[in-house]
Amino acid sequence: MGAVGALALTALPAWTAVAAPSATAVISEVYGGGGNSGATLTRDFVELANAGSEVFDLSAYSVQYLPGTASASSQWQVTALGGSLAAGGHYLVGEGTGSGGTTALPTPDAAGSIAMSATTGTIALVSGTTALTCKTAADCTADSRVLDVVGYGTAVVREGSGPATGASNTASVARADSLADTDDNATDLTAGTPTPVNSAGQTPDSGGGEGGGGGGGGTTDPGTVRVHDIQGTTRLSPYAGKAVTRVPGIVTGVRTSGSKGYWIQDPEADSDARTSEGVFVYTGSTTPTVAVGDSVLVTGRVTEYHPSSTSQSVTEITGPAATVVSAGNALPEPVKLDETTVPDAYTPEADGGSIEALALEPGSYALDFYESLEGMRTTFTDARVVGATDAYDELWVTVKPDEHPTKRGGTLYSSYAEPNTGRVKVASLDTTGPVANVGDELSGTTTGPLDYSTYGGYILQATQLGTLSSEGLKQEVTRRQKGDELAVATYNVENLDALDDQEKFDRLAQGVAVNLNSPDIVALEEIQDDNGATNDGTLTSEATLTKFTSAIRAAGGPRYSWRYIAPENNQDGGEPGGNIRQVFLFNPKRVSFTDRAGGDATTATSVVKTRKGAHLTYSPGRINPTSDAWDSSRKPLVGEFVFHGEPVFVIANHFTSKGGDQPLHGRYQQPARSSETQRAAQAAEVNTFVKSLLAADKDAKAVVLGDLNDFEFSGTVTTLTSGGVLRPLITTLPPAERYTYVYDGNSQTLDHTLTTPAVTHFDYDVVHINAEFADQASDHDPQIVRIDVSRCRGH
Repeated sequence: MGAVGALALTALPAWTAVAAPSATAVISEVYGGGGNSGATLTRDFVELANAGSEVFDLSAYSVQYLPGTASASSQWQVTALGGSLAAGGHYLVGEGTGSGGTTALPTPDAAGSIAMSATTGTIALVSGTTALTCKTAADCTADSRVLDVVGYGTAVVREGSGPATGASNTASVARADSLADTDDNATDLTAGTPTPVNSAGQTPDSGGGEGGGGGGGGTTDPGTVRVHDIQGTTRLSPYAGKAVTRVPGIVTGVRTSGSKGYWIQDPEADSDARTSEGVFVYTGSTTPTVAVGDSVLVTGRVTEYHPSSTSQSVTEITGPAATVVSAGNALPEPVKLDETTVPDAYTPEADGGSIEALALEPGSYALDFYESLEGMRTTFTDARVVGATDAYDELWVTVKPDEHPTKRGGTLYSSYAEPNTGRVKVASLDTTGPVANVGDELSGTTTGPLDYSTYGGYILQATQLGTLSSEGLKQEVTRRQKGDELAVATYNVENLDALDDQEKFDRLAQGVAVNLNSPDIVALEEIQDDNGATNDGTLTSEATLTKFTSAIRAAGGPRYSWRYIAPENNQDGGEPGGNIRQVFLFNPKRVSFTDRAGGDATTATSVVKTRKGAHLTYSPGRINPTSDAWDSSRKPLVGEFVFHGEPVFVIANHFTSKGGDQPLHGRYQQPARSSETQRAAQAAEVNTFVKSLLAADKDAKAVVLGDLNDFEFSGTVTTLTSGGVLRPLITTLPPAERYTYVYDGNSQTLDHTLTTPAVTHFDYDVVHINAEFADQASDHDPQIVRIDVSRCRGH
């Protein structure tokens, strides 16, 4: 039955269909006697067939069953379908299994468990998986979701003058080979011996199974479209949205978890370097049964899948029907990824627009080179790990060992103009990946199809993974400050709250007491309220800080005191209910805190000029907390300390995150960094405050530090340092040591320490204990500056 027509035939009986007969997918055979007494087959089935000339996508369809003598309480039972129905092909839906019979169905293309009646019932082919509610022929045939209906026996719901007759334990009702559909079940279907055929063309006596989404109609002749035709010369397939039939290829990799499917590659490549010879065949929740080395013909629909709104797309064949032609075939030779093949330029540009329609230039741009290999076998040898193994057993390597190396084995991200082109993500298709740290090596050969990852650009899905060679990367331990040095540190402790496991507290405490060697002042970012993400208005962090400082003490550190300003409920961004804030820890045996009451979540502190220098109106206090710059973001915490009789001002920051920025590897080039707008405003607020401090005392010693969520070469840092009021200490380190965070295989600086001009004698250190390791207490590395106050200007 086709779609409902525009003309209502009101003169016809109520049970007559009011639509043109279907010229595409139809219900071709129905059998409900499987496993019953006298039956040969052990299982009920519904067979579909395609009378049309194009592939019919079944991924959003279902077959539904209603008893023949439907009562008010009867309900339609639903079996969801998947894959597609080849032109002229068949599709087999297995249903209920009985205790009798001797012969199994050929492997069904979809499976349900409906116990169909052998003698009377109704089957409907329906768009969607929501159960029908109609109970009469008129209502059901008028429902626009219903594509075809077969009623048999004495079924009330049927098409035409009456239901098909003759169904039994040993007989099905089936259409003629012509698949004629006149919308009259009694005419179109006749009873006979059940003849189930699946999409691979297999029958009960031919054995075999399906190929990860069904067969291609039984023929072993390739269609006219090849993989390189599908991939085309841009990132978008010229066949997107179109059906393709019997596309030939060798299976080069199979993914049986997550988004399931397999890669095929045409061994007969064309001469155009822009057109990939590989493509992913997406089977959804269905586990593929093809194997690496199988020669297959794939029928389905070409789609472009965007993992996110800003990512590039993955060209796929979806709703697949596959025929396995042969097994054990040699795989195409993989393409080498190394410094000689991957271009040095990263990406073409489109003035911030999409590069998807641009013709690929694989000899000029790294992103184009990787895209020209999408779905193809690729390989590298002896690659250095530049991003540690993550929670998904994925890691990053560089295939360019000399590209911006860091001192400890990573790859430095040092400017917007020079993204690192040799970075490639790696996952294992066959086993859990090794636990690797930055600087380790995947020795030997790693080979597999090149894919595009949801979260991090191009990823090699390894069917052969190199052997991990550990370089034994160790956590750093900084030196202890001398008696006349004031040690000030910053550490992002990643959403710490009192409900976290003691292990997290202990590991973070070890970082403070041992790796940072017990600084005099520690500015903490991401301290949450005492019940974390529980969104009940709790604002205090006393339990969290008590637990943390006790752990530091147990790790050999001092007994720290603390100061903070509690935020307004759910006004500072971060995890809803978490009420994130910055906190000062300080060692009262080494440094004193100057308390000046009155600061709160919405009251700004300011600088007062006195005969003895500058001081704060409120300490602790916040910088202009009602400014729009701090909307849904953490407000800076300012404190006035005294060390060896000298006032020192500390400003702890946690600027708004880079969330929402377009990715380096995305389709928009150059990527927009929209989050910078708010960080620029935040940097301007802090810069203005520091200028007011220096206006009151040009020799004021101040340390501005924290997680600024931006790079040392960013506009954020330029704004923060405007007028020469602050010096970024990260730039005083050798270039190969300028990083605090590792993201997508890029070692980069997000955390900063800056000082006013009077701080002339200092020793600065980024202490690498987290970012390069698979096992992390936090995703940020802490840093520390030791200031010789007695030798600083103005002393």
